[in-house]
Amino acid sequence: MRYDLNDKVVLITGASGGIGAATARALYDRGAYLVLADHNADAVERLAGEFDAERVLAAPLDVTDAPATRALVARAVTRFTRVDVVIANAGIAWRDGPATLSSCDEAEFERIVDVDLFGVWRTVRAALPEVTRNRGQILITSSIYALLNGMANAPYAASKAAVATLGRTLRTELAGTGASAGVIYPGWTATPIAEIAFGGNALATRLNATALPRLLRARVAPETVAEAIVAGLQRRAPRIVVPARWRAVFALRGVLDPLLDRWLDGHTQIHGLLRQVAGEKPRADEPRGAPAANDAPAQGGERLNEHSS
Repeated sequence: MRYDLNDKVVLITGASGGIGAATARALYDRGAYLVLADHNADAVERLAGEFDAERVLAAPLDVTDAPATRALVARAVTRFTRVDVVIANAGIAWRDGPATLSSCDEAEFERIVDVDLFGVWRTVRAALPEVTRNRGQILITSSIYALLNGMANAPYAASKAAVATLGRTLRTELAGTGASAGVIYPGWTATPIAEIAFGGNALATRLNATALPRLLRARVAPETVAEAIVAGLQRRAPRIVVPARWRAVFALRGVLDPLLDRWLDGHTQIHGLLRQVAGEKPRADEPRGAPAANDAPAQGGERLNEHSS
């Protein structure tokens, strides 16, 4: 049956920009009450200012802080009497540019996993009793990175694959309770977290241009993803893959995964680029990679904010 979002209380983490903010606006337009959480207090307050104060609660939240996450759920229940839907959307990636497993900063690797995987777990754990009580939904933001080789972006890709499995597990465990869970797999979206591969960093942009066909590199607007989220929540979808061009990759991932890895194993151009990412000089027989044509001009890496994927 169609899940009516009108008058539902929806908690969104990573709400201040990108997919999170676009989803907040789309849900508000459907009559939902909003609990907006983000590590950036100023940004989430600005977003909240767009809405009727009676229908929104904004709060700073570090999803690595389990007690704070539980406290926010309790605060939302005090304010609105209930929480029906939780969108576990907060996530981060490399701050300044791509890195390999051999070259990355260990503390940053662990921080990304803490936010992108354990932050989702803490959000789910804190909200689960309330969502189950209200026969609501939990939606977890994964990524098309869960379908791809995570080269040069391992902690993000590994976390997104892990939370996808977490969402599938949760849906099965909730079966028969009246509550449900789903996973959204957004493709490249025009948000700050994706800029690194579209001109924000020269090597990341070249890797992206070399490894993926043009069709799969095209970005979509956060609003497109938000509308897919709304539609998915309304039908309690187990999975949402957006844009549609990624659905074939999702459906065939069991076949494509080994083929993609084998192709990458023999791709000397990508090998050379990865060695540059690691700070090594490529071998003489390894091309340095095609220029990042048709993408934004390569700039120095920029700090990536907590997102909305």
